[in-house]
Amino acid sequence: MIIIVYGVTGCGKSTIGELLANKMELPFLDADDFHPKSNKTKMNAGIPLDDEDRIPWLRNVAKKLQDAAKEKGAVLACSALNEKYRNILKVTSNIEWVLLDGKKSLVEKRLGDRVGHFMNPALLASQMEALEVPDYGLKVTIDSSPEKIVQDIIKNFKKMESKSDFGVIGMGVMGKSLALNLADNGVNISIYNRYVEGKEEGVAAKVLEENPAYLTIQPFENISEFVASLSSPKSILLMIPAGKAVDLQIQELIPLLNEGDIIIDGGNSFYKDTIQRSELLKEKGILFVGTGVSGGEEGARRGPSIMPGGDKEGFSKIEGFLEKIAAKDFQGNPCVTYVGPGGSGHFVKMVHNSIEYGEMQAIAEVYSMMRNYLQLDPIKIASIFEKWMDSDLSSYLLEITIDILRKYENGEPLIDKILDQAAQKGTGGWSLNTALEYGVPYGVLGEAVMARNLSARKGLRMISSGLYDLERFPGIEDVDNFLDKLQAAYQATRIINHEVGFSLMLEVSEKNNWALNFSEIARIWTNGCIIRSKLMEELVEIFKESNHILLNYEAIIALKSYQGDLSYVVGQALQNGFAVPVLSNAINYLLGVTTANSPANLIQAQRDYFGAHTYRRNDKDADQAFHTNWKE
Repeated sequence: MIIIVYGVTGCGKSTIGELLANKMELPFLDADDFHPKSNKTKMNAGIPLDDEDRIPWLRNVAKKLQDAAKEKGAVLACSALNEKYRNILKVTSNIEWVLLDGKKSLVEKRLGDRVGHFMNPALLASQMEALEVPDYGLKVTIDSSPEKIVQDIIKNFKKMESKSDFGVIGMGVMGKSLALNLADNGVNISIYNRYVEGKEEGVAAKVLEENPAYLTIQPFENISEFVASLSSPKSILLMIPAGKAVDLQIQELIPLLNEGDIIIDGGNSFYKDTIQRSELLKEKGILFVGTGVSGGEEGARRGPSIMPGGDKEGFSKIEGFLEKIAAKDFQGNPCVTYVGPGGSGHFVKMVHNSIEYGEMQAIAEVYSMMRNYLQLDPIKIASIFEKWMDSDLSSYLLEITIDILRKYENGEPLIDKILDQAAQKGTGGWSLNTALEYGVPYGVLGEAVMARNLSARKGLRMISSGLYDLERFPGIEDVDNFLDKLQAAYQATRIINHEVGFSLMLEVSEKNNWALNFSEIARIWTNGCIIRSKLMEELVEIFKESNHILLNYEAIIALKSYQGDLSYVVGQALQNGFAVPVLSNAINYLLGVTTANSPANLIQAQRDYFGAHTYRRNDKDADQAFHTNWKE
């Protein structure tokens, strides 16, 4: 432990420092003892030191501190008036700073009583002007006796000795909610949010102001103090935006951490970035756990679904914390599991979000058909969805849709006042790109991403709507019959959505030797996450038998019975002028994946014709390539 007692000349640094060192049974160092003769001569003459004088002296003092830190530590008395000089002395993260603060008149009196010191009392004014008071460490007034001052310092140290078990960086919606969730479950935590003047000031402290009953949370906006507040091995959860911000935060943490400490990235990072970060930190001896977290604000606060991957040793050290805050499945087990090595945790979360895109778009298309084709009002649609909730269609997304459709403002549906431009944060696009990279059919979920992209082009859509003025044909006589078919079409689409998402996970898992357990992944998605549903509960058992949903006997029976209804609904939608990209791609996928002999043979012939790309024959050896001169 290093304790640095600092302040202006005459504040009592040496007296307090030496007394404190005796009480703490630590060696005492006085920085004044390391001043070269030239520095002492200048100060004795009343000439302030400049950087050319101070910096070599402070570097020498820092070397003495480094040596002391390797042993039992030390108490150092040093002026250390501004942050630039204090940074030179920060040789370890385990430093306690004690500023001795007093009125100028009191310090002047003490200087007047001091005899034989090389520091000229005339320098007090320049030192007080140079003093920069930081927002970290202890600040102790000097208007008491040295014994009382030391007693107060030790009393404060005892409070600070209670280290936090876990740290959370980033006090946005998710970070704050997870921090409070941890505190609710008896975890002593430290929270940190960066300081940005005029934009982000006192953010971590505000969390406590809003939640004064939480006595086990320590707030920080100084990263060194935050890290020092944690017990070892230090476990730090990053809840900050994906991308460059994560890399910058990791670089800031590296010099403050030791081998065996753990960084957990709980944001929506791209899984390939997670792999690179894991390799970087492995070289430093720091464990890295890339972790998907799903459930939104409510889930983070009450129990999310958690998908950790990466360093298995790191996971084992934080497993208990994650299990405390995770949602519970129907058997009471936490919705958290070690997904696999590398970037698999963030990869699985990425696919989760892709399925989420597809589910949301499917609901939107079903809603659109009810509202625009059947001309039902939102209250009626909500009632229909409520009946669906009593069936195998039950899901969190359908549940919240009911609440949305029942929300009225000034007698009008609030949904009608919301701009029809769907936003996205990138995970859906990442999934689509990954599917293209690995050659996995992804049309149904890819269409959900494209639908959002098209919705964002509001201006173009408004102009095109006026130019084309395409006819829409709302209305159908047998509404109840169509609703039955629409329900079946929606269920078929949901099954196919999940098949496509899990197929991508299967391909990437096999190529990267991740050995993903799909039954276990489905289990942790049965509660806490956005795509939790009755279907997900059924998938837990289905994946114990096969890695493909479409090869399950019950799925086969269901989809065979739903095929006609899905085709009919899509046909009606397109014939009457209503876009249903996800529903229509679902039936195309089903028809395509169940076609034994496809027209792809013609494509291969065309490729061979114009590019001599060759082809294989179904009546010859499968590895043998053929080329034909098609003009002969």
